[in-house]
Amino acid sequence: MPEANTPKIVTAAILVIGNEILSGRTRDTNMHFLAGKLTELGIRLREARVVPDDEARIVAAVNELRAAYDYVFTSGGIGPTHDDITADCIAKAFGVGIDVQPEARRRLEAHYEAGMLNAARLRMARIPDGAGLIDNPVSAAPGFCIGNVFVMAGVPAIFQAMVGSVAPQLVGGDKLLSRTIVAQVPEGVIAEKLQALQNDYPEIEMGSYPAFRGGKASTSVVLRGTDVERLAPAAARMHEIFRELGGNPVENEIV
Repeated sequence: MPEANTPKIVTAAILVIGNEILSGRTRDTNMHFLAGKLTELGIRLREARVVPDDEARIVAAVNELRAAYDYVFTSGGIGPTHDDITADCIAKAFGVGIDVQPEARRRLEAHYEAGMLNAARLRMARIPDGAGLIDNPVSAAPGFCIGNVFVMAGVPAIFQAMVGSVAPQLVGGDKLLSRTIVAQVPEGVIAEKLQALQNDYPEIEMGSYPAFRGGKASTSVVLRGTDVERLAPAAARMHEIFRELGGNPVENEIV
C-alpha cells in the first residue's frame, strides 16, 4: 500500500494523426495546448506520438497508448473526406462496430441548412458503438470518447473547444508545481552541481535549458514537484549554486 505522502500521478498521451503533420505541411499546435491544459488539471502528459493516415499504425498506437496511460487524446482524422479514417481505426482497436449515431446525426442536421448534409458530411456522424459524444461548439461535428480514449478534431480551434468540453470529466492527480531559475552561467559549468542537487532531491524533476541572452551563455533550470516543502529548498539551493558559480540568478516563473 502506498505511503500517505506518495503523490497521486495521473498520466496521459496524445496521438496526432495525419500525413500533413509528418510532411511539414501543417504545424501541430494541439500538443502544446493539451500539455498546458492537462498540467492545470494535475494530469501529466507523458508521451506524444505522430502517425500517418495508416490504419494498422493508428490501431497499434491506440492500443499501446491506452494500455500504458490513464488517458489518451487523439487529434485529427475525423473529418468528411476519404482520408479521415480515425473513427474506423478506433472502432477496430476496441473491437466494436461503427455506424451513423442518431444523436450525432441530429447535431449535424441542426447545424447545416436543409439539403447541405451530404454523404461526405454525414461521415462525421459515424461513431463507434458504445462511445459517448464530445461537444463541438465550433462546427457541431462531435468528437467521441470510448474507454480512456478521447477522439478529437485536428483543427486547433475545434480541438481546443473539445478539450474544454471534456475537461470537467477528467480526474487529475496532485498538481505539478514548477520553479524556473535563470542565470548567465553556461550549462556545462553547472552540470556537476546540478547532478548533486538531483541526487539530494530525487523526487523533484530537474531540467536545464541553455540559451544566449545579451550575447552571453545562460541557463534556465526548471524544477518540478508536487510537494512545495521539498520544492522550495531545492530551488533555494539552485539559487546558491548559481551564485557560487558567479551568476546572478533570477526567478522568472513560478506556477
